[in-house]
Amino acid sequence: MAKLPDFEALAIFAKVVELRSFAGAASELVMSKATVSKAVTRLEERLGARLFNRTSRRLALTDAGHKLAERATRLLTDGEAAENEALAQSVAPRGLVRLAVPMTFGIKAVAPLLPEFFEAYPEVSVDLHLSDATVDLIGEGFDMAVRIARLPDSSLIARRLFTMPRFTVAAPSYLKKHGRPTHPMHLAEHKCFSYAYMSTPNIWHYTNSAGEQASVRPGGQLRVNNGEAVMPALIAGLGIAELPEFIVGEAISSGAVEVILKDWKQAEGAVHLVTPPGGPRPARVEALGDFLAAKLPGTCKRRTRGKVKAS
Repeated sequence: MAKLPDFEALAIFAKVVELRSFAGAASELVMSKATVSKAVTRLEERLGARLFNRTSRRLALTDAGHKLAERATRLLTDGEAAENEALAQSVAPRGLVRLAVPMTFGIKAVAPLLPEFFEAYPEVSVDLHLSDATVDLIGEGFDMAVRIARLPDSSLIARRLFTMPRFTVAAPSYLKKHGRPTHPMHLAEHKCFSYAYMSTPNIWHYTNSAGEQASVRPGGQLRVNNGEAVMPALIAGLGIAELPEFIVGEAISSGAVEVILKDWKQAEGAVHLVTPPGGPRPARVEALGDFLAAKLPGTCKRRTRGKVKAS
């Protein structure tokens, strides 16, 4: 296997050429003169050619040194430019952020905020990935995700923004035709819509004020991988659904559906910003994260304020 070029020695050589001095290069590079000399010697041994003719008063390039100097100088310049560009991106928000968000929440809550974000950060762009499936942030190269759930323990870094209540709901027409369940176990006798990406698929968990717990596996005609997709069938009175506030809040407010099992609470999730482990994160990722953390709670509260009464 071929060895990589000795980039460090080439860069040190280029700096010596630029300053025509081993001592000057050592001072600028914050190295000892011996380290600079050893790097050049190492390069000469690797190439099998002397690069400098050295006397006590004069330092002159050999023919081999002249031939190498131009390329080594270009390498040093390109390296410095690449490093400066990377440093600039880590300080000033600039570049692409890949953000994964649940589909309906992304459309209703995140996408409307992006024009304001772009106005504030014109050099940042966002690749918005909308899917209810839980993406692999590290494996799929995402910088950040919004997740609405009770998060399991993991190496990911989670920033909790606000709670997101869930409600069991049905249309008045369904309740008039099939009756109103008063206990979670009654749901087994009803038509219910299920959601593919729940933490415990097809099982709904409840707790009442007395601490009694109940879990039920409801069945029905429709199973979806996006909560918004159940709304037409739900409003048409074809079944019961268990949905988060950001999806069903407006339908509850308008009376299109009613909250049932009011004496029972579902496990309350929360909206989180999740990022891969490690750090520090680029300024563009920090900027978007701070912006969403500041704006999303207020946006979601305005959309649902006064709309949902689950008591």
